[in-house]
Amino acid sequence: MVKIRVGPCGIHFFDRGTGANLLLDEIAPQPSRWARAPRQVSIALTNACDLDCPYCYAPKTPRALPFELLKRWLHELDSDGTLGVGFGGGEPTLHRRFPELCTYAATRTGLAVTFTSHGHHLDDGLLAALKGHVHFIRVSMDGVGATYERLRGRPFDALIDRLVGIRRVAPFGINYVVNAETLPDIDVAASIAESTGATQLLLLPEQPVKGRCGITRDTSVALKSWVRAYSGNVRLAVSEAARDGFPTCDPLPNEIGLRAYAHIDAQGVLRRTSFDDKGVAIRADGVMAALCKLQNPEGDQ
Repeated sequence: MVKIRVGPCGIHFFDRGTGANLLLDEIAPQPSRWARAPRQVSIALTNACDLDCPYCYAPKTPRALPFELLKRWLHELDSDGTLGVGFGGGEPTLHRRFPELCTYAATRTGLAVTFTSHGHHLDDGLLAALKGHVHFIRVSMDGVGATYERLRGRPFDALIDRLVGIRRVAPFGINYVVNAETLPDIDVAASIAESTGATQLLLLPEQPVKGRCGITRDTSVALKSWVRAYSGNVRLAVSEAARDGFPTCDPLPNEIGLRAYAHIDAQGVLRRTSFDDKGVAIRADGVMAALCKLQNPEGDQ
């Protein structure tokens, strides 16, 4: 399925099945024709998680979004120009209707369906239920071996075993939180990403949450040096919140902020990013009404 999104950079064609993108940037559509919704929306399906990583931003309050409400939001985002949704948490596989939700989104909307998981619940049964209904999977792997096991409290070898099954279901990438503890493992992590068939290594410099200071200046400088010297075959990416100072390619430079991305937390609050402490609750009038309030907070007074 090829979806068309009109925006300030031109006309964007996106094939969710192959991940192919085509931008006609010589065309300048009128603002009245621009898509209203963000290009990508992440949705925290639940706050539940059976890990307790010290740098995790997700609150531990027991919340989960209702299935029927999620369906309405997915249709609204789809019709207003969103290209893809990324399910997260918490741990999204702990949402009791997770496979059903992915199937619904893939078959009843034109949205690309992705999710981010620690991977340990992606057994053969769940992967079979997801096959054909997800377009990309992100697996968190912060550090390798003993570092990973200390931070995440799960066997590292079990994660590697899961990656073998995951790549049979959909293309996948590895999310890698970078801090002083995980940076020394990054060469091995990149090699593992390549050997297991990952198509992307997403670098996530640690953000300041829960009293932690985030990535230190020295670690950030060292990470940028590593990126400049990188010669591996797996494509690198970096989080939007930490992209300054990294050599990045942005084909949509005029599609920024809430035109590019928004986050819905497990309480149904729309935020600019998952780390933002301010947001707008999504009411009965839907996601786009909340988006308007988030874009124009003064207009709501």
